[in-house]
Amino acid sequence: MVKFKNKYRISTTRLHSWDYSWNAVYFVTICTHNKEHFFGRILSGEMVLSEIGQIADEFWKDIPQHFPFVKLGEYIIMPNHIHGLVRIDKVIEDNSTTVETQYSVSQKQNIALENNNDVTPGHIFGINESQDIVALHPYSLTMNKFGPQSGNLASIIRGFKSGVTKKARKIDPLFRWQPRYFDHIVRNNNDFDNITRYIIDNPENWNEDELF
Repeated sequence: MVKFKNKYRISTTRLHSWDYSWNAVYFVTICTHNKEHFFGRILSGEMVLSEIGQIADEFWKDIPQHFPFVKLGEYIIMPNHIHGLVRIDKVIEDNSTTVETQYSVSQKQNIALENNNDVTPGHIFGINESQDIVALHPYSLTMNKFGPQSGNLASIIRGFKSGVTKKARKIDPLFRWQPRYFDHIVRNNNDFDNITRYIIDNPENWNEDELF
């Protein structure tokens, strides 16, 4: 916690040297307020969605409809949180960008990661991180021709949360999200595989989950 204008606020989990509109794969975790079980329950190692959980599932799948440059990887709706892999993949619109410029931007991405040893709370998921970022085919790191606030990760998550909230509150007026979300920039293939396996196994390991 830090003070801003004499008021306490929660410090951001974002990596300051990273542009979250850059093409990359992001592992995000979004929690409900006070970890309330709005989305359903785990039965015999499988997630059974509530009506609100079905809404969250529907809106998550619809993200690419609202953000065409987004592709979704593995995801899971849990009783009080959502884990998902989000790929930002924006296409360069013209041929004026040289290979050298693209390389320069890719280098900035590498430097942004190398200058930070604790990018996000990925370590709480038991993921072994590497300092070397590797392009995941076809998850290539190319230059974005978009402004930093245009189609960044925050705007994607904000749109998703807003849509779910509006519909969920017709069922339960007390539905709320935790204000922040957690993100992890996927660094390499091993990182990607570990996260994918973690998401798939999440329901079976629910009793050991720190969000239980």
